[in-house]
Amino acid sequence: MIFYSPINREVHTDPIKYKPRTCFIMTQLGGEIPEHLNEIRQELSKHLEKYIVSEVDATSFVTGGDFMVKIWDIILSVPFGIAIITEGMKESTLSNIFYEIGLLNSLGKESIIIKSKDYNIPSDFIRTEYIEFDSHFSKKIDKFLNNVFELADHFDLMSDLLEKNPVLSIDYLRRAYLISNDSSFKEKAKIIFEENTFDSQSNFFIKNFINMKEKRTPAVS
Repeated sequence: MIFYSPINREVHTDPIKYKPRTCFIMTQLGGEIPEHLNEIRQELSKHLEKYIVSEVDATSFVTGGDFMVKIWDIILSVPFGIAIITEGMKESTLSNIFYEIGLLNSLGKESIIIKSKDYNIPSDFIRTEYIEFDSHFSKKIDKFLNNVFELADHFDLMSDLLEKNPVLSIDYLRRAYLISNDSSFKEKAKIIFEENTFDSQSNFFIKNFINMKEKRTPAVS
């Protein structure tokens, strides 16, 4: 549960403003938008809204600071991310998107690529599961989102099985909370925290999690 800055590789010491039930959207946001991109994003937004999931992307807020740090902070704060890729995107944009996917995966976040029919996935990602924007899109994206929300119960179970490793147990509860926005996971983490002793860095990150303010979103039945 200790995170390291991608800028200087030192321990990340800024508080994380967690965003449960929020998806990080990775795609082209400016310039000449490729054909189909707006259509794909609008359709995706309908499905995220159905699951009561908020969206955040690199333009959602302005910090006045380092852009890479802002992306890092967003990725740390959310449970999963979705990339939208189409033919016609600039190479620099695609490089940024695949780098962000790598960050998500390295931090244990769920991710999926949505691609247009004619875009060819790079060889490094050829084994990565993706969703093609076609007549089966709705069924596939719903299946992905259902799988993400089912993970909350799995992470809760893993936390129970790891009672002898309280740091890892709390981290699973943090992941379950981010997916579900169910405050009971945070309450369980508080109990584990009060019953154990932690090193200073773990203590900081755990307190950052269990003391965070609630995000007011209704739960999905």
